[in-house]
Formats: sequence, structure tokens, C-alpha cells
Amino acid sequence: MTRYFKCALGPSGSFFAQASAESWVGTGWLDSIDLTGKFPDNWRDFNKEFIPVAIEKFGMGSRVSAGLACGQTWTLGFGLSKNDLIISPNGQGQYQIGRITGDYFYEAGTPLAHRRPVDWVTGLIDKGAFSDGFRRSLATQGTVTRLEEHGPEIESFLGQGSKPDVILGNQELDSPSSFALEKHLEEFLVSNWAKTDLGKKYDIYEEGGVLIGQQYGTDTGNLDILAVSKDKMELLVIELKRGRVSDVVVGQIQRYMGFVKDELCEPQQTVRGLIIGLDDDLRIKRALSVTQGIEFMKYELEFRLVATLNL
Repeated sequence: MTRYFKCALGPSGSFFAQASAESWVGTGWLDSIDLTGKFPDNWRDFNKEFIPVAIEKFGMGSRVSAGLACGQTWTLGFGLSKNDLIISPNGQGQYQIGRITGDYFYEAGTPLAHRRPVDWVTGLIDKGAFSDGFRRSLATQGTVTRLEEHGPEIESFLGQGSKPDVILGNQELDSPSSFALEKHLEEFLVSNWAKTDLGKKYDIYEEGGVLIGQQYGTDTGNLDILAVSKDKMELLVIELKRGRVSDVVVGQIQRYMGFVKDELCEPQQTVRGLIIGLDDDLRIKRALSVTQGIEFMKYELEFRLVATLNL
């Protein structure tokens, strides 16, 4: 069964050209350690062993950052399977699709030393050729990101173009007001975080100026936003629902909170959850009435017409 991932090749695609020419994808976390034969079947076991190493030897300041680094390294080195499809950005608004063809190998002293061989099966594809939803998914941070919901769209590009040709799209630009159509709730909240009440108490998790708390990977999927209180004593898991919310989301956010508590929290930290949606219903009210540590907030949309000409 083919699976689908985005694989970033350095900050802003800085090593894309080399990886494309040499037919590999890779990551640079824990780059001085040869991990050949060190990947257990379960990523939790890998994290348990290497999170302390990431903190002590590589200077990562928190379990959140170290957990992300270890999880991404395990996913690229072992979690990806032969025949999985990956899509990588070149940092200039274009992407290339490749197929994983082999197992992990280590290239000491090189950029992104933990690598997997790849057969690049398309030329460069302009992001304008992608749907709005696909472009938003591709914009998330992280070395390796699951893209299962976009599998059919990725498959539709296979065989198109030849290196170094570019497949041009419609160059459609996202409208700044498209949040009014409920398509960009996450992007809107993240970009306006400092202006919200949440931004007064919490910061979205960053590491070295890189936003890592948006679409943070867990063992049950990506949580929407991971934030930390200003005093660093509380982690906040935020799940966004663009339509009417049901009680199903309570179980979902509890799983994310359990992951954060077990894998990321420092001993002194606590975890809370927040569900944000357009509207609630009786089921979620009753579920939350007997659930500790999870709150619900509604968002509101405002649409205004502004006259610019005297008619």
C-alpha cells in the first residue's frame, strides 16, 4: 500500500538541488550518529533512547524539540517504506515527487546525513498546480509530514514533466480574506496569534525561530497547534474544527494530550486541551461536562462590504 509524505530537504529547501541530483531524501537531526541498525520497530522506543541524547549531546532545549527531532528521524530512517511517495519543495515555490526505493543509509560529514534512496518520478511542479487544501498541507513545518488525504492528487501528477522541466499551474493566489469561507482557520489563528486572548498567555512552540508547534506529529496523527504557557509550566493542545463540533473530537484531543503528557512533558509541566469550533452541540457539552482539562471556544466570522467609490 502506497503512503504519501512531504519531505523537507533543509531549511527553505537548501539541499534540494543536491538531493534531487543524487536521488535521495534525508534529515540532519542527530547528524553525528550513524543509526544503521539502531531503529526499533516502535518509534516510542527510539524516542525513549535518543531524546536524552538529543538534549544532552545536541543541546536541544526541551523534550518537545527533542521529541520532534527523534520522531522525524525515526520516520525518515525507518518509518518510510519502499514505494512510498514523497514530495519535496525546492524553496522557490516548486515541488518534485519521488518514490522511496531502498533502506536507510548514513553519509557521515554531509548535509542531511540520514538518508533514503529515491527515484524522482516527476519534474518540478509549480505549487499553483495544486489545490488550496494541498498547498496548505505542504506549508506546514516539519521534516516529514503525512499527506494521506492528498494521495489521489499526488498520484495525478505522476509521469508529468521531465527533469528539469517545470509543470506550471494557474498561479492562483490565496485571498487574504479567504478565512471568511472557513478554509483557513488554522493559518488565520497562527498568523494572528499575538492579537488573540490565547496569545496573552501562550506561545506557539518554536525552536530556533522555527515554528514547530503547528501540525505537530504524534503517534495518532498531527495535532493542530501545540502551545506553551509564558511561564513554561503548561502545554496546551489545540484542536481546530471548521464546522460543527461533535463529541468525537473529545476522544481525539484526549489522545493527543496523552501523547504530550507521556512523551513531551517535563516533570513539572501539565497539559490542557482546547477545542475551537464554529458551533457546539449537546453531545460535546455533555462529554466536556465530565472531562477534566479540556475547554471549548467558539470562533465567529464577520463579513463586511466596504464602499470605495461614490456611486
